[in-house]
Amino acid sequence: MQDKKALLDKAARDQEERLLFSRLLDQAERCARRQTPTHSFFLSPGERSAAESLLRAAHAPRHIFAGGYGEAERTVCLFLPDWMEEAETELPFMLLRGRFYAEEPPGHRDVLGSLMGLGLSREKLGDILISEGFVDLIILPEAADLLLMNWESAGRIRLKTELLPLSELVVPQKELRRIQDTVAAPRLDAVLGVGFSLSRGKAAELIAAGRVQLNYRDCLKGDKPVGEGDTISCRGLGKCRVAELGGLSKKGRLRITVERYV
Repeated sequence: MQDKKALLDKAARDQEERLLFSRLLDQAERCARRQTPTHSFFLSPGERSAAESLLRAAHAPRHIFAGGYGEAERTVCLFLPDWMEEAETELPFMLLRGRFYAEEPPGHRDVLGSLMGLGLSREKLGDILISEGFVDLIILPEAADLLLMNWESAGRIRLKTELLPLSELVVPQKELRRIQDTVAAPRLDAVLGVGFSLSRGKAAELIAAGRVQLNYRDCLKGDKPVGEGDTISCRGLGKCRVAELGGLSKKGRLRITVERYV
């Protein structure tokens, strides 16, 4: 890999990101030196996006991102030694389920707040999946004992916890609204407007105010090109994904399909 200090000086935007990158590079170096698999802590989507750019620049060992299921938002980076096939990789996750008997499930904020209140580090916790009658947590093994012994409620709702095989994970289906429209060009401000039913001027204001992320990274450029599969988030409005960029309409505008999470 390239010189660590030079990489950090070039890639890290602030001290927090520098610490994140340093820890990732340490894991990558340990894998390469010992020829044993290693893994990072859980990364947010924004941290993963930044990490992918860093690891490409560092020519890091083979690595994959996984979060316990296909559409996981929070993932760990798994570094693979030369001798290991990707299919042989053992995921470093445990499934902890908190059952409840209330009519209304706890909200995501209640669940996360109760976990942070135990002193649990966010980096040891993957996605929080709330279903009817239970909450599933994807965790790193070192968090299991703390949660089994101390996680008894989320908000005002009492919980009974147990460890289960990861194969029993239940992923609630996300509700999506498909929106079809046309844009003059696949720019961030135009696509943001389609996704959240905004005028292009209002979309540009939100971008300039620093409320918009493209692929979980802050973006202040309204003319930034977007492509199929890109995710756009806006604080206060939610998140959408560019599902398809189609052909041109009779008026020469680009057809676009956006999926908005509702």
